[in-house]
Amino acid sequence: MKTTLLIMAAGLGSRYGGNKQIDRIGPNGEILMEYSIHDAVEAGFNKVVFVIRKSMADTFREMIGDKIAKKVEVHYAFQEYDTLPAGFVPPADRKKPYGTVHAVVCAKALIQEPFAVINADDYYGKDAFVAMAASLKRLQEAESKGENRASMVAYYLKNTISKNGHVTRGICSTDAEGHLVKVVETYSILPFPDGTIRDINDDPNGVILDPEALVSMNLWGFAPSFFVAGEQYLADFLKDNSADPLKKECLLPALVDHEMHTHGLQVEVLSTHAVWFGVTYKEDKEYVTAELKKLHDNGSYPPAL
Repeated sequence: MKTTLLIMAAGLGSRYGGNKQIDRIGPNGEILMEYSIHDAVEAGFNKVVFVIRKSMADTFREMIGDKIAKKVEVHYAFQEYDTLPAGFVPPADRKKPYGTVHAVVCAKALIQEPFAVINADDYYGKDAFVAMAASLKRLQEAESKGENRASMVAYYLKNTISKNGHVTRGICSTDAEGHLVKVVETYSILPFPDGTIRDINDDPNGVILDPEALVSMNLWGFAPSFFVAGEQYLADFLKDNSADPLKKECLLPALVDHEMHTHGLQVEVLSTHAVWFGVTYKEDKEYVTAELKKLHDNGSYPPAL
């Protein structure tokens, strides 16, 4: 069975202050997505699709693409601010792509099998890819029966914040059987000096959030039929003029929530012991580098990837 890892790496990294997707952050100069690829290949994934900007293509091939092409099938999809469905033209001053739904849709022509989606600048943990690989087999079986299913790996909110600034997280609710009920994209989550975690998007004093709440870190599993839903949702999003046309983003948690409530999508929340960490701000790099060194030192990874 072919299973694909789709890596979203076209983001501009504006809060980080540079191209964090290709920043050398491991103890031997590894970039963060190398760990996800290593773990995914170990779990049985045999194809990788990078979603990048065309201007990054040569750098990507040199730094990582040609290297991993010796192990797995590799493809590139390009996400630019103007790679939009027919009939849509971005505003003259818009220079950034339209978010994670846009990224996934850009890879449609390259994927005809169950696939996982990840961010390039997050570390998801080995267990997460083992659980996702097993889930993709179930998704293939479900799609053959005409069932509308997906999956996601969830993490605890308290383990996904940054002490260096606010973050956006999809806060999830689940039912007794471990299926996703609701996902709310929450945009300005910040740790406070009193130890609480708060959403400051609408209230400078913050709305206190449950630190044990499950959140999406964009590790999703989809059947290839999901591309149809993504294209339609993106088109509807682009038609909607209620948000700032220069800043608005079409995000996967919102699409998944829409599909659950309008088309009966059933999303399995995968239970793992995986630990997440990532770089949202440049100040996060020191911590992540130290954590990666620990994983090399304890034998979780070879001396150099």
